[in-house]
Amino acid sequence: MTSARDLLTGTVSIPSLSGEEGPVAEYLSGWMAAHGFSAQVDEAGNAVGERGTGPLTVVLLGHIDTVPGDIPVRVEGERLYGRGSVDAKGSFCTFVAAVAALPESALRGARFVCIGATEEEAPSSRGARHAARQYAPDFVLIGEPSGWAGLTLGYKGRLVVQARVQKDNFHTAGEGTSAADDLTEAWFRVRSWGAAEEGRDHPGGGIFGAVQATIQGLSARTDGLAQVAEGTFGLRLPPRLSPEAVEEALSALLADLPVTLTFVGHEAAVRHGRDNALTRALRVAIREQGGTPVFKVKTGTSDMNVVARHWPVPTVAYGPGDSSLDHTPNEHLDLAEYDRAVAVLTSALTRLAATTGN
Repeated sequence: MTSARDLLTGTVSIPSLSGEEGPVAEYLSGWMAAHGFSAQVDEAGNAVGERGTGPLTVVLLGHIDTVPGDIPVRVEGERLYGRGSVDAKGSFCTFVAAVAALPESALRGARFVCIGATEEEAPSSRGARHAARQYAPDFVLIGEPSGWAGLTLGYKGRLVVQARVQKDNFHTAGEGTSAADDLTEAWFRVRSWGAAEEGRDHPGGGIFGAVQATIQGLSARTDGLAQVAEGTFGLRLPPRLSPEAVEEALSALLADLPVTLTFVGHEAAVRHGRDNALTRALRVAIREQGGTPVFKVKTGTSDMNVVARHWPVPTVAYGPGDSSLDHTPNEHLDLAEYDRAVAVLTSALTRLAATTGN
């Protein structure tokens, strides 16, 4: 596993904020080219490597950008610290290392395409949107931390509401509401709407079936003549609610308030099936390594949301690491878990390549 660990450490050591992935994409494409891949950096800045010539196409899509935050890259015992070690360079390096280790029999059974995508941590999801138009896979793996024995089948949807109130300034002793008052009322209504939706009957229940509403930003100012209040409200949506339907509902709900609304970040929720050739291969491989497979759904979003409507095929998110460490100052990956995830995926892809359908 030395080479696989070197790949991981080298990748994590190269800073790659969203929009600044060039150096790490070059590093990854170079590593893949040196390990039996046909590799390139594509038009979207993705690091792309292909192996195999078989009739099945398996796309392994992970992101190589990170959120801000300087965490000195270091190995302490069996832990690798560094921004992106968990979210989600560790997962993409698992993909690349596993495909590099595949036997010739697997390469005759399938074509494996590893895509290190750009700008997943940004609203653009540039890399995944580009990839979705380039390939027609039979199976898809999304690189996100699930734990080496975990298989993530779905992610909630998203809608971001940008609310703005502007009105003439007036003395605080006078009658009427301030811009901040109106913005606050808008938030209370959005929050109450989400709570009411949570109280409805929704299949699956739990947090995955509920609306989660949070304030992402608030500000208020005056220049002596006008008051301006602005807020950003983030909504996490269950599969039964499309972003478009929620936009329509909130526009009607706030129509009587002097608030201007802008809706961004539209992503529909997605949940894939748990019984197909891909999940079966992964379950067998996890058991081979002494684990018990666990199916999961996540309350965040990922590139799975972006590609689902383009690639209506068996899809699983997989990767080592504890997702509660995502974006934190203590982000680190257990290297023994990484090794085990590489072994699981190598075995699972070998098994998958021997299938003729799902």
